[in-house]
Amino acid sequence: MKAVQYREIGGRPEVVEIDDPTPGPGQVLLKMTAAGLCHSDIAVMSWTKEQYRGELPLTLGHECVGTIIDASAGSRELITMGEKVLVYGPWGCGRCRQCAQGYENYCYNAGKFGIFPPGLGRAGGLAEYMLVDRARYLVPIGDLDPITAAPLTDAGLTPYHAVMHSLPKLKAHSTAVVFGVGGLGHVAIQLLKHLTPSTVIALDVSEKNLELARKVGADYVFKSDQDAVKSVKDLTEGLGAEVVFDFVGIQATADLGAQMTRVRGDWNLVGIGGGVAKVGFGLLPYECQVFSPYWGTRADLYDVVDLARKGIINIHTEKYALDDAPEAYRRLEAGAIVGRAVIDPTLKESVLE
Repeated sequence: MKAVQYREIGGRPEVVEIDDPTPGPGQVLLKMTAAGLCHSDIAVMSWTKEQYRGELPLTLGHECVGTIIDASAGSRELITMGEKVLVYGPWGCGRCRQCAQGYENYCYNAGKFGIFPPGLGRAGGLAEYMLVDRARYLVPIGDLDPITAAPLTDAGLTPYHAVMHSLPKLKAHSTAVVFGVGGLGHVAIQLLKHLTPSTVIALDVSEKNLELARKVGADYVFKSDQDAVKSVKDLTEGLGAEVVFDFVGIQATADLGAQMTRVRGDWNLVGIGGGVAKVGFGLLPYECQVFSPYWGTRADLYDVVDLARKGIINIHTEKYALDDAPEAYRRLEAGAIVGRAVIDPTLKESVLE
């Protein structure tokens, strides 16, 4: 089969031919219909030999949708052949206290046992077929379009988990700031407008992304620079926002976010851009809480799918063929993708001009 792989440390993603997979004990086989691209993929491909702990070569892709076409005896009775499903990504051991409470995304034993998410350490879904280790990681999507459904597994799930965590502070007359109106940020804006009465301020360096923010419901949009601090303070009587969501995570946005969060506010650092939060008495407003949410729970993902099926959240996508994946990654890295880039493995020809 054809797959998009990261093959050696420091290399670039390549389209290659590899053997078709066969389901082993407990596994389910999907024929892939969509797989999203994410900055997390780029982060993985930037790690040094000492930092990288997953398998190589690695089939990329952790935002995955496919059709069930086969399963081992241990899983066959748990699934329906031909069903369209998406794949929950942060796999856990299933036995620790975090997993027992439904928080497989915070599994105590994942690192200890070398349990990696698909596409971020073990074979993912940027291919014609994909193996999923357990039937419980499959969530039905019904009649949702696979292309717009695939990003729900991360670009939808991660901001939902973050918003729900800070929901108690997002009451009437509250303000929420969203840094980065990319794949995750433009979904966060939609979630905030549906789930809360908050005024939503979107910040980005790209005018195209700010236009997307306007389109999906942001109340105010500003360039993400030092002037944005004054803009946020002016809109909040000098107090700052109750909740700040940083979906970029570089040092510049971390520095700005600290200046925009009010006393007893929440500061959610979601992006993986390498920025460091400067935390200490006097460095942040009193009782400001700093969080670093990671993906979400399977229950969260069911909620996200329900919201998508009701048309409450809609993910802006750009569609590419498997052969286009290296160029799509280049565009993502260059900041040229608006919304989410999604690969359609069923396309037989390039969509690039």
